[in-house]
Amino acid sequence: MVLAAALAGCPRPLLRGLETSPLPGPPADMHLASRLGPGDVFEVRVFGEPDLSGAHRIGPDGGIDFPFCGRQIVASHTSGEIADMLRLCLAKGFLRDPQVTVLPREYNSKKVFVFGHVAKPGTYPFDEGMTIIQLVTVAGGFTTFAAQNSTSVTRTSEQGEQKYKVPVADIGVGRAPNFYLQPGDIVFVPEALY
Repeated sequence: MVLAAALAGCPRPLLRGLETSPLPGPPADMHLASRLGPGDVFEVRVFGEPDLSGAHRIGPDGGIDFPFCGRQIVASHTSGEIADMLRLCLAKGFLRDPQVTVLPREYNSKKVFVFGHVAKPGTYPFDEGMTIIQLVTVAGGFTTFAAQNSTSVTRTSEQGEQKYKVPVADIGVGRAPNFYLQPGDIVFVPEALY
């Protein structure tokens, strides 16, 4: 109460660093975040053609070498778009009505970062549909002194840098909706003030 009374008399500029953006909902299109990039690995399955099926790592130039198709630039495309690209290529005189499926295996080009009061701070691969609860779990959970409901996520987009205060403890017990991460998000878990 004393802190609240003291802050009530403070001029607004002192609180500027604490301002955060309203929490965004789930991405309208989860696949926007799942566009593949250099270093990512995906598996191609061509129905009835085991010799054409297998894993591919996207090279630094954004491409892969695919039988009958040569070098294909696949970076910045979703798995569905890549499957369509390969299907069209194979249908040009190589296979009749090819059925192609592309399954992402490793998102090495996309990372999320977590630091502060988690057991294993660091850089982690981003997975499609990843939530803040999943990231904290992968990072070993919170430390004893974590201010779980004061967790912040910093996100850079075309609109600039935005910061979100995410109540992770409330999310964990179902009192708040989950927070979906995007590649490049920086998660900071501060120390609780007792």
